[in-house]
Amino acid sequence: MNSDACANIPGAEGVASIQCIVPLVTGVIRAVVSLGAVALFIMLLVGGFNFLFSAGDQKKLEAAKGSVTQAIAGIILMSVAYLIILTIEKFTGVTVTDFTITQ
Repeated sequence: MNSDACANIPGAEGVASIQCIVPLVTGVIRAVVSLGAVALFIMLLVGGFNFLFSAGDQKKLEAAKGSVTQAIAGIILMSVAYLIILTIEKFTGVTVTDFTITQ
């Protein structure tokens, strides 16, 4: 990621341009994916602890199972989405994972 993408435009020092969006979009995408992974991990941990401490209560046990199931489904969904993007990149030859705007 080139954080100085905005600074290297001749004659436009200090002026925002469309090239300034590249580091912003890249950072936002990385942050969203990272926060999603952390949220799913925390959801998995909380569901696991709720499962352990349900003490035989069927309602708590079902809620914990649902939480763990949703966390695992989210992890699988994120992994499959990334694999689909890599498959598209492999078959088409277009670099989908690299966000750039040409001048």
